[in-house]
Amino acid sequence: MKQLSDFIKSKVVISADELENILSNFQEMMLEKGQFILKTGQIANHYYFIKKGALRFYYGDYEEQLTAWVIVKDEFFTEISSLNPQLPTRFNIEAIEKTELFCIHRDDMEILYKQIPTWQEFGRITWENMAIRMINQIISFQTLSAEERYLEFMRDTELMKRVPVKQIASYLGITPNALSRIRKNIK
Repeated sequence: MKQLSDFIKSKVVISADELENILSNFQEMMLEKGQFILKTGQIANHYYFIKKGALRFYYGDYEEQLTAWVIVKDEFFTEISSLNPQLPTRFNIEAIEKTELFCIHRDDMEILYKQIPTWQEFGRITWENMAIRMINQIISFQTLSAEERYLEFMRDTELMKRVPVKQIASYLGITPNALSRIRKNIK
């Protein structure tokens, strides 16, 4: 839990007692590559922190999987469009490699939000950062060419090593063939 503890302390100033209370509500979870934490049609009920590994949010079936999001270690997340309104998700969330997570149920999260103002602040900071990341991704799609988006994606060497080419292409909104041409032109 040290990694989660350090992550929380990097976002907010929190007392040892409050932190211990928060951490006691998290459970450890292990996923093998290809395992899901959520499938299309299910309702999200947990928040997660990635200790090690990587996950992708995608929608569509086997033939037409469109990767919407890739998340790696030291990220706190949920499928917010399902969790808060308690509606079936449109996404599948799949481990793209062996992944270790900590999870907390939404009910426990709500109790902690009410009990610990610092935890509310943590939530606000976390979701503001996520909103900024999403806005940047939308702007990227609207203003950059596929090659420019790929060059931006390449800056994250961790993702480049871990995400298969087909999923990178999908994430960038292009076909694998188009990505091959872009990669060939860059070399």
